Amino acid sequence: MFNRKQPKRMTKNKEPDHTAINLVGTGTTIKGEINSKGDIRVDGKIIGQVRSEGKIVVGNSGIIEGELYCANADISGKVNGKAEIAELLTLKASSVFTGDIITDKLAIEPGAKFSGTCSMDKETAAKGQTISEKRK
Repeated sequence: MFNRKQPKRMTKNKEPDHTAINLVGTGTTIKGEINSKGDIRVDGKIIGQVRSEGKIVVGNSGIIEGELYCANADISGKVNGKAEIAELLTLKASSVFTGDIITDKLAIEPGAKFSGTCSMDKETAAKGQTISEKRK
């Protein structure tokens, strides 16, 4: 009668928001695999694999023991494992990274500690392939 707009209804099959920010807080330990379309911030500890279509941020108190796969990453805490970053990996001054890196771009601030190997290969990083898989 008065042409009121009906409120939009949520459907059960609606895709989740791709801009979601996921937080692993200080004092939290997760063992296993994490997959997200949104960004992830780690201030606690993760033992396992972390995948994000967005950005992974490891805060000063954050620890990851395992593998990282994402578009971009900022590391301020500790990572022990492998990181495949499609675009930019930034190791902040407080970071300690031990393991293998595959990325397109790498920024290391003075004071950051890195021990391992690094391959700056845009094609490999973008496809999420390991160096050994690319050689086959």
